[in-house]
Amino acid sequence: MIPRPGLLDVCSPRGIEVFQLTDDPRLPSCHLYMEAQIFTPDSRRFLLHRSSHAHGSDKLDSRHVYQVCEVETGALYPITEEVGATAPSVTPDGTAVYYFVNETEPGGGRLTLKRVKLDGAERETVLVIDTPLPRTQFRPSHIYPLSTISSDGKRMALSGFLGDGKTEGAPWGLMVFDLVHPNVKLIIHGETWCNMHPQYSRSLDPEISHDILIQENHGNACNAAGEITTLVSGLGADIHVIRDDGTNFRNLPWGRDGNEFCQGHQCWIGRTRRAITSTMTVSVNECQVVEGLEAPYAGHMGIATPDGARGDLSRTFPSPQFYHFATDIDGKRFITDSGPIEGGGGLYAAELPAETGDPLDRITYLLNPRNSWQKGAHIHPFLSPDGKTGFFNSDESGTLQAYMICGL
Repeated sequence: MIPRPGLLDVCSPRGIEVFQLTDDPRLPSCHLYMEAQIFTPDSRRFLLHRSSHAHGSDKLDSRHVYQVCEVETGALYPITEEVGATAPSVTPDGTAVYYFVNETEPGGGRLTLKRVKLDGAERETVLVIDTPLPRTQFRPSHIYPLSTISSDGKRMALSGFLGDGKTEGAPWGLMVFDLVHPNVKLIIHGETWCNMHPQYSRSLDPEISHDILIQENHGNACNAAGEITTLVSGLGADIHVIRDDGTNFRNLPWGRDGNEFCQGHQCWIGRTRRAITSTMTVSVNECQVVEGLEAPYAGHMGIATPDGARGDLSRTFPSPQFYHFATDIDGKRFITDSGPIEGGGGLYAAELPAETGDPLDRITYLLNPRNSWQKGAHIHPFLSPDGKTGFFNSDESGTLQAYMICGL
């Protein structure tokens, strides 16, 4: 862990410190995508990865490995050992990690679900998928690099491509894994689910804990091999909530009106039922953060969804250019990156409102990460569960590395 006081400037709050967690100039390292469930509940340990970029890794890269980081010391130790390791989730009690080993290809191959204690002990295979998913003809491939685990630790969800490598217009889908009695079920599939970003609700309520936040990319297209040629078109993506048995499909009141477009990042506000998305607007050149509550499905109406409660969290910030963000587990603290891209942008912290419709409070500039903002080097800030520590990526050294902010 290397102190980096030079990343602070005259506008940074007094009392915060910045540390660089990884430093191999030959090999990029970074944090997992902001929505990943990779922290222990005591905020003392989390996962990051080596030989990776801000959106994942190459499944054939033998140098890629997930590592456990000790927040207090910055110590790192590997937790995976297999080529193709991907999509880890730390169990809600913080004792173990579930992850996948991706040896798939369109129409074939093998996907293995594994579990290991956080100290690297008792590694075991939970489930192997090397035949079509139950009650389907589909074999998963192009595995999404993030999994999501339910708040009771009993289920995981993972998305992927379902094509056979020969058929044009093949679907994508969302798989739900039963971790108690190991099995898998495909709960939704279709051509528009190529970039799902599935996120289980963090709520501890037994019923709400079955909800999963998902993204639908209208107008996307891919070839028979599952390579995406168009991510989204027309009115853009919209965001939904679905129960993990495939029922109770709902809308979130964002985008789809020709003016407001969902950027593609969204997350739950802590353990609440409220969620946030980032938007781009045509009428004013802004990238806003907007919260909302799910409402019954009424067609792909986005912002026009009946009874869709929402609020612009960023409306008190002049000309917001917010892209990626996260909250603490209590839904009280917020961190975001911000443009303009020129000069590296900035990191900001804020307090989240208690009620839908109110804006962010006490928006505070933290620092400039001096990042290039290249696709593989996004800043992707997030918070520890207790909201006291922030994390971000930067390639300011010339190689992508992982950083930590203490004293928030």
